[in-house]
Amino acid sequence: MFTEISNKSGEKLDYSFHPGAEGTRQIVVLGHGVTGNKDRPFVMALAEGLAAAGRHVLRFSFAGNGTSGGRFVDSTISKEVEDLTAVLDALADYEICYVGHSMGGAVGVLAAERDERVEKIWICTPDKDLAQCVSDPRVVQLDRRQGIEYDEAAVVAKFGVPPEAITDYLGLVGDSADGFPGLPGWGAKSTAAVLARYHHIEEIPDDVEEWDLTVRGAARLATALFEGRADARLFKRLATLIRDVPGVGTVDEWEWTGAPDDAELDKVCIALGRLQIADRVRRVAAGRSSA
Repeated sequence: MFTEISNKSGEKLDYSFHPGAEGTRQIVVLGHGVTGNKDRPFVMALAEGLAAAGRHVLRFSFAGNGTSGGRFVDSTISKEVEDLTAVLDALADYEICYVGHSMGGAVGVLAAERDERVEKIWICTPDKDLAQCVSDPRVVQLDRRQGIEYDEAAVVAKFGVPPEAITDYLGLVGDSADGFPGLPGWGAKSTAAVLARYHHIEEIPDDVEEWDLTVRGAARLATALFEGRADARLFKRLATLIRDVPGVGTVDEWEWTGAPDDAELDKVCIALGRLQIADRVRRVAAGRSSA
Protein backbone atom coordinates (compact mmCIF):
# COMPACT_ATOMS: atom_id res chain seq x y z
CA MET A 1 0.00 0.00 0.00
CA PHE A 2 2.78 2.42 0.93
CA THR A 3 6.29 2.88 -0.33
CA GLU A 4 9.31 2.20 1.84
CA ILE A 5 9.25 4.16 5.11
CA SER A 6 12.59 5.35 6.51
CA ASN A 7 13.51 7.62 9.40
CA LYS A 8 15.66 10.70 8.95
CA SER A 9 18.79 8.57 9.52
CA GLY A 10 17.87 6.57 6.42
CA GLU A 11 17.01 3.41 8.38
CA LYS A 12 14.15 1.39 6.90
CA LEU A 13 11.18 0.86 9.22
CA ASP A 14 9.53 -2.53 8.79
CA TYR A 15 5.72 -2.41 8.79
CA SER A 16 2.64 -4.47 8.02
CA PHE A 17 -0.66 -3.09 6.74
CA HIS A 18 -4.10 -4.51 7.54
CA PRO A 19 -6.85 -3.14 5.26
CA GLY A 20 -10.12 -2.07 6.84
CA ALA A 21 -13.39 -1.04 5.24
CA GLU A 22 -13.17 0.03 1.62
CA GLY A 23 -13.05 3.78 1.20
CA THR A 24 -12.25 4.67 4.81
CA ARG A 25 -9.54 7.24 5.40
CA GLN A 26 -9.15 6.32 9.05
CA ILE A 27 -6.03 4.41 10.09
CA VAL A 28 -4.70 3.15 13.40
CA VAL A 29 -0.92 3.04 13.87
CA LEU A 30 0.39 0.53 16.42
CA GLY A 31 3.69 1.04 18.26
CA HIS A 32 5.32 -1.57 20.51
CA GLY A 33 7.22 -1.32 23.79
CA VAL A 34 10.86 -1.74 24.76
CA THR A 35 12.51 -4.84 23.20
CA GLY A 36 9.29 -5.55 21.29
CA ASN A 37 8.44 -5.43 17.61
CA LYS A 38 5.42 -5.26 15.31
CA ASP A 39 5.01 -9.04 15.27
CA ARG A 40 4.32 -9.54 18.97
CA PRO A 41 1.16 -11.70 19.20
CA PHE A 42 -0.94 -9.15 21.07
CA VAL A 43 0.04 -6.41 18.59
CA MET A 44 -0.98 -8.64 15.68
CA ALA A 45 -4.24 -9.61 17.42
CA LEU A 46 -5.12 -5.97 18.05
CA ALA A 47 -4.38 -5.09 14.43
CA GLU A 48 -6.58 -7.91 13.13
CA GLY A 49 -9.41 -6.95 15.48
CA LEU A 50 -9.33 -3.29 14.47
CA ALA A 51 -9.22 -4.19 10.78
CA ALA A 52 -12.22 -6.47 11.25
CA ALA A 53 -14.03 -3.51 12.79
CA GLY A 54 -13.39 -1.47 9.63
CA ARG A 55 -10.25 0.49 10.44
CA HIS A 56 -7.08 0.38 8.39
CA VAL A 57 -4.14 -0.58 10.62
CA LEU A 58 -0.40 -0.15 10.24
CA ARG A 59 1.87 -1.81 12.79
CA PHE A 60 5.59 -1.09 12.62
CA SER A 61 8.86 -1.82 14.39
CA PHE A 62 10.96 1.05 15.68
CA ALA A 63 14.49 1.24 14.26
CA GLY A 64 16.77 -1.36 15.80
CA ASN A 65 13.84 -3.65 16.64
CA GLY A 66 12.44 -6.61 14.71
CA THR A 67 13.62 -6.45 11.11
CA SER A 68 13.76 -2.66 10.93
CA GLY A 69 17.10 -1.08 10.12
CA GLY A 70 19.38 0.43 12.73
CA ARG A 71 20.83 -0.80 16.02
CA PHE A 72 18.86 -1.50 19.18
CA VAL A 73 21.50 0.27 21.29
CA ASP A 74 20.59 3.51 19.47
CA SER A 75 16.87 3.18 20.29
CA THR A 76 16.44 6.19 22.55
CA ILE A 77 12.99 7.64 23.15
CA SER A 78 13.92 10.77 21.16
CA LYS A 79 14.97 8.65 18.18
CA GLU A 80 11.76 6.61 18.39
CA VAL A 81 9.78 9.86 18.27
CA GLU A 82 11.57 10.54 14.97
CA ASP A 83 10.63 7.03 13.77
CA LEU A 84 6.97 7.61 14.58
CA THR A 85 7.06 11.00 12.88
CA ALA A 86 8.39 9.35 9.70
CA VAL A 87 5.47 6.90 9.78
CA LEU A 88 2.96 9.72 10.26
CA ASP A 89 4.50 11.64 7.37
CA ALA A 90 3.92 8.60 5.14
CA LEU A 91 0.23 8.63 6.18
CA ALA A 92 -0.37 12.31 5.57
CA ASP A 93 -3.63 11.70 3.70
CA TYR A 94 -5.22 9.73 6.56
CA GLU A 95 -7.06 10.50 9.77
CA ILE A 96 -4.63 8.92 12.23
CA CYS A 97 -5.08 7.26 15.59
CA TYR A 98 -1.92 6.05 17.34
CA VAL A 99 -1.97 3.24 19.92
CA GLY A 100 1.29 2.72 21.78
CA HIS A 101 2.13 -0.09 24.18
CA SER A 102 4.26 0.74 27.24
CA MET A 103 7.26 2.78 26.02
CA GLY A 104 5.55 3.07 22.65
CA GLY A 105 2.83 5.01 24.46
CA ALA A 106 5.35 7.45 25.90
CA VAL A 107 6.80 7.89 22.40
CA GLY A 108 3.33 8.74 21.15
CA VAL A 109 2.77 11.32 23.88
CA LEU A 110 5.96 13.14 22.95
CA ALA A 111 5.20 12.91 19.23
CA ALA A 112 1.66 14.20 19.73
CA GLU A 113 2.99 17.31 21.43
CA ARG A 114 4.75 18.15 18.18
CA ASP A 115 2.27 16.82 15.61
CA GLU A 116 -1.39 17.79 15.66
CA ARG A 117 -2.21 15.08 13.09
CA VAL A 118 -2.27 12.61 15.97
CA GLU A 119 -5.83 12.96 17.22
CA LYS A 120 -5.76 10.51 20.09
CA ILE A 121 -3.27 8.33 21.93
CA TRP A 122 -4.03 5.24 24.00
CA ILE A 123 -1.20 4.39 26.40
CA CYS A 124 -1.70 0.64 26.74
CA THR A 125 -0.35 -0.08 30.22
CA PRO A 126 -1.74 -0.08 33.76
CA ASP A 127 1.52 1.42 35.10
CA LYS A 128 0.59 4.09 37.62
CA ASP A 129 3.40 6.48 36.68
CA LEU A 130 2.23 6.85 33.08
CA ALA A 131 -1.07 8.30 34.31
CA GLN A 132 0.91 11.56 34.43
CA CYS A 133 0.73 11.61 30.62
CA VAL A 134 -3.07 11.61 30.42
CA SER A 135 -4.38 14.80 28.84
CA ASP A 136 -7.96 15.32 27.65
CA PRO A 137 -9.03 14.73 25.00
CA ARG A 138 -6.01 13.42 23.08
CA VAL A 139 -4.11 11.21 25.53
CA VAL A 140 -5.76 8.44 27.57
CA GLN A 141 -4.46 5.37 29.40
CA LEU A 142 -5.88 1.93 28.65
CA ASP A 143 -5.85 -1.07 30.95
CA ARG A 144 -6.45 -3.78 28.36
CA ARG A 145 -6.99 -6.60 30.85
CA GLN A 146 -9.64 -4.71 32.78
CA GLY A 147 -11.05 -3.02 29.69
CA ILE A 148 -10.86 0.40 31.38
CA GLU A 149 -9.96 3.65 29.64
CA TYR A 150 -8.64 6.45 31.85
CA ASP A 151 -9.18 10.07 30.89
CA GLU A 152 -8.42 12.86 33.38
CA ALA A 153 -11.65 12.32 35.31
CA ALA A 154 -10.98 8.57 35.55
CA VAL A 155 -7.45 9.20 36.84
CA VAL A 156 -8.92 11.40 39.59
CA ALA A 157 -11.54 8.74 40.37
CA LYS A 158 -8.86 6.05 40.70
CA PHE A 159 -6.09 7.93 42.53
CA GLY A 160 -7.87 10.94 44.00
CA VAL A 161 -5.49 13.32 42.20
CA PRO A 162 -5.29 14.66 38.62
CA PRO A 163 -2.54 13.57 36.17
CA GLU A 164 -0.32 16.55 36.99
CA ALA A 165 -0.12 15.38 40.63
CA ILE A 166 0.53 11.67 39.95
CA THR A 167 4.26 12.03 40.50
CA ASP A 168 3.59 13.75 43.84
CA TYR A 169 1.20 10.94 44.75
CA LEU A 170 3.82 8.30 43.94
CA GLY A 171 6.50 10.28 45.75
CA LEU A 172 4.47 9.92 48.95
CA VAL A 173 2.81 6.51 48.47
CA GLY A 174 5.68 4.87 46.59
CA ASP A 175 5.64 2.55 43.61
CA SER A 176 6.79 -1.04 44.21
CA ALA A 177 6.88 -1.69 40.46
CA ASP A 178 9.65 0.91 40.10
CA GLY A 179 11.40 0.10 43.36
CA PHE A 180 10.84 3.13 45.61
CA PRO A 181 8.90 2.83 48.87
CA GLY A 182 7.31 6.21 49.55
CA LEU A 183 7.05 7.64 53.07
CA PRO A 184 5.97 5.73 56.21
CA GLY A 185 2.26 6.05 56.93
CA TRP A 186 1.36 7.78 53.69
CA GLY A 187 -1.32 5.54 52.21
CA ALA A 188 -3.48 6.06 49.14
CA LYS A 189 -6.42 7.71 50.94
CA SER A 190 -4.43 10.09 53.14
CA THR A 191 -2.18 11.08 50.25
CA ALA A 192 -5.14 11.80 47.96
CA ALA A 193 -6.79 13.90 50.67
CA VAL A 194 -3.68 15.98 51.35
CA LEU A 195 -2.84 16.49 47.65
CA ALA A 196 -6.45 17.43 46.91
CA ARG A 197 -5.77 20.44 49.13
CA TYR A 198 -2.10 21.22 48.44
CA HIS A 199 -1.64 19.70 44.95
CA HIS A 200 2.15 19.19 45.15
CA ILE A 201 4.63 17.93 47.76
CA GLU A 202 6.46 21.24 47.78
CA GLU A 203 3.31 23.07 48.88
CA ILE A 204 2.52 20.87 51.91
CA PRO A 205 3.49 22.71 55.14
CA ASP A 206 5.98 21.03 57.49
CA ASP A 207 4.00 22.11 60.55
CA VAL A 208 0.75 20.18 60.97
CA GLU A 209 -0.71 23.23 62.76
CA GLU A 210 -0.65 24.97 59.37
CA TRP A 211 -2.68 22.24 57.67
CA ASP A 212 -6.19 23.48 56.96
CA LEU A 213 -7.78 20.09 56.35
CA THR A 214 -8.88 17.18 58.50
CA VAL A 215 -7.13 13.90 57.78
CA ARG A 216 -6.63 10.88 59.99
CA GLY A 217 -3.17 10.71 61.56
CA ALA A 218 -2.26 14.21 60.37
CA ALA A 219 0.47 14.72 62.99
CA ARG A 220 2.10 11.42 62.12
CA LEU A 221 1.95 12.21 58.40
CA ALA A 222 3.42 15.68 58.90
CA THR A 223 6.30 14.24 60.94
CA ALA A 224 7.05 11.61 58.30
CA LEU A 225 7.06 14.27 55.59
CA PHE A 226 9.23 16.64 57.63
CA GLU A 227 11.79 13.89 58.23
CA GLY A 228 11.56 12.41 54.74
CA ARG A 229 10.89 15.39 52.48
CA ALA A 230 14.18 14.91 50.60
CA ASP A 231 13.26 11.28 49.97
CA ALA A 232 9.78 12.27 48.80
CA ARG A 233 11.26 14.75 46.33
CA LEU A 234 13.65 12.05 45.08
CA PHE A 235 10.82 9.52 44.67
CA LYS A 236 8.79 12.14 42.81
CA ARG A 237 11.72 12.78 40.50
CA LEU A 238 12.13 9.05 39.86
CA ALA A 239 8.46 8.83 38.90
CA THR A 240 8.60 11.81 36.53
CA LEU A 241 8.85 11.22 32.80
CA ILE A 242 11.76 13.33 31.56
CA ARG A 243 10.80 14.74 28.18
CA ASP A 244 13.93 16.63 27.20
CA VAL A 245 17.41 15.70 28.41
CA PRO A 246 20.06 17.89 26.75
CA GLY A 247 23.74 17.06 26.78
CA VAL A 248 23.49 13.36 27.63
CA GLY A 249 26.01 12.35 24.99
CA THR A 250 25.79 9.56 22.44
CA VAL A 251 25.08 5.86 22.88
CA ASP A 252 28.71 5.11 22.03
CA GLU A 253 29.77 7.37 24.90
CA TRP A 254 27.42 5.50 27.25
CA GLU A 255 28.94 2.12 26.38
CA TRP A 256 30.46 0.38 29.38
CA THR A 257 34.07 -0.63 28.69
CA GLY A 258 34.98 -2.11 32.07
CA ALA A 259 36.21 -0.82 35.40
CA PRO A 260 38.93 1.79 34.72
CA ASP A 261 40.75 1.19 38.02
CA ASP A 262 41.11 -2.41 39.22
CA ALA A 263 42.44 -1.39 42.62
CA GLU A 264 39.51 0.94 43.27
CA LEU A 265 37.07 -1.75 42.10
CA ASP A 266 38.59 -4.26 44.54
CA LYS A 267 38.41 -1.69 47.34
CA VAL A 268 34.69 -1.07 46.77
CA CYS A 269 33.85 -4.77 46.50
CA ILE A 270 35.81 -5.60 49.67
CA ALA A 271 33.92 -2.86 51.51
CA LEU A 272 30.69 -4.44 50.34
CA GLY A 273 31.88 -7.89 51.34
CA ARG A 274 31.40 -9.05 47.76
CA LEU A 275 34.82 -9.49 46.20
CA GLN A 276 33.31 -11.97 43.74
CA ILE A 277 31.60 -9.02 42.03
CA ALA A 278 35.01 -7.74 40.91
CA ASP A 279 35.76 -11.12 39.35
CA ARG A 280 32.43 -11.06 37.48
CA VAL A 281 33.08 -7.54 36.23
CA ARG A 282 36.45 -8.59 34.85
CA ARG A 283 34.99 -11.67 33.16
CA VAL A 284 32.29 -9.58 31.52
CA ALA A 285 34.82 -6.98 30.38
CA ALA A 286 37.08 -9.72 28.96
CA GLY A 287 34.17 -11.25 27.11
CA ARG A 288 33.21 -7.90 25.57
CA SER A 289 36.75 -7.14 24.45
CA SER A 290 37.07 -10.52 22.73
CA ALA A 291 33.64 -10.36 21.05
